[in-house]
Amino acid sequence: MSLDELCATVGAADVVIDPARMAAYQFDWARVPGAGMPCAVVRPRTAAQVQAAVRWAASHGIPVVPRGAGTGLAGGASAIEGGLTISLEKMTAIKIDPATRTAVVEPGALNAAVKRAAAAEGLWYPPDPSSFEICSIGGNIATNAGGLCCVKYGVTTDYVLGLDVVLADGRLITLGGKRIKDVAGLSLMKLFVGSEGTLGIVTRVILRLLPEPPPASTLVAVFPTARAAAEAVVEMGRTIRASLVEFMDGRAINIVEDYTAMGLDRSAGGLLVIQSDAPGAACAQEMQRIEAVCLAVGCSEVYRTDDPQEGEAFLSARRAFFPASERLGSLLIEDVGVPVPTLPDLLDGISEIAARHDTDIPVVAHAGDGNTHPNLIFDGADPAARERAEAAFEEIMQLAIDLGGTITGEHGVGRAKIGALGAQLGPDVMEVTRAIKAALDPQGILNPGSGI
Repeated sequence: MSLDELCATVGAADVVIDPARMAAYQFDWARVPGAGMPCAVVRPRTAAQVQAAVRWAASHGIPVVPRGAGTGLAGGASAIEGGLTISLEKMTAIKIDPATRTAVVEPGALNAAVKRAAAAEGLWYPPDPSSFEICSIGGNIATNAGGLCCVKYGVTTDYVLGLDVVLADGRLITLGGKRIKDVAGLSLMKLFVGSEGTLGIVTRVILRLLPEPPPASTLVAVFPTARAAAEAVVEMGRTIRASLVEFMDGRAINIVEDYTAMGLDRSAGGLLVIQSDAPGAACAQEMQRIEAVCLAVGCSEVYRTDDPQEGEAFLSARRAFFPASERLGSLLIEDVGVPVPTLPDLLDGISEIAARHDTDIPVVAHAGDGNTHPNLIFDGADPAARERAEAAFEEIMQLAIDLGGTITGEHGVGRAKIGALGAQLGPDVMEVTRAIKAALDPQGILNPGSGI
């Protein structure tokens, strides 16, 4: 293996081999233990450079870890000892086509940058992870990211019309295009969305855009218990299609209030932030129906506003949960989802697991689609505390599976949850999954140990 050959092939200016600089590329936000030091980090500016780097790695049998902005929450971008990390951070081009309502985007472009570019043309890119200001489109593609508004508008895959992908042998393939309907051939494009860099490296994306929605109205409902808030979500889901339904349990409320001092009700057992962007008078009617549901279930306080800035202030509290939790200790970040009718049982089960394992587990959720984010907070310097947290982590995933749910709704399997994947999918699906992986990556060099 010659790094000189890599530098000559890719271009020395875009290859990092200094260990001090490469240390910044070892972990993603989750900091899953076990990350190694790569032999090099390639920061390509073109698809051709990605191809050259992958061909070099394939010729030497070196594992390749694709990396976006490093905001992943499952360890999917953790570096492999002696492997090659390919960071797409320099590939940030965005081009909006108003006529087809599409955006042609390179993988390093931030989600927020795509939103701004679309808004300048009166258009909207809906997927909005809580980290939308700092996460990249390539990472969103890798994990099929969702976010706050996906309860009404769907997740990343619903907006992907085309992909350019570098395969494990260095070939570049183009899938899809600027067309809404296309059933020619197998749906290979959907195979790559959510594959966590295990099947190929995305170098260009065509995203579907929507017209900007009307300004949203916001309702905040305070409940005596987390279960009561979840029961309101279940009841709303029967007949109401809100554009956003977010949940915070009592512990999460207090953590965020300690961090932001926004005046949140510390005595609440659960809080819902709900929005409607229905047009015209339909918005007020929908909000009235939502309020009636919350009151019928037993909420203690309801606040409504049509002011977009006030509404965003409440959402900022929900988005602040992760940085607020990070200050309190080491974290294991869950991402389990269940069918909405079983959401109350999931929350009760998480509370029981937290008590039994003596672990602090506040919960926030994209409640409208049953996707919860329990954060397990513990003292990382205490081996016993870590052991309890890891046991609770495993039990929460099994609880979600038992309720007909999933171990990950939007963060991906990564390295953090790879051991639980078989429990959800079963042996037959795992066999098919591995066969697809072997067909596209026979050497097994693309992000091994993550996602599959």
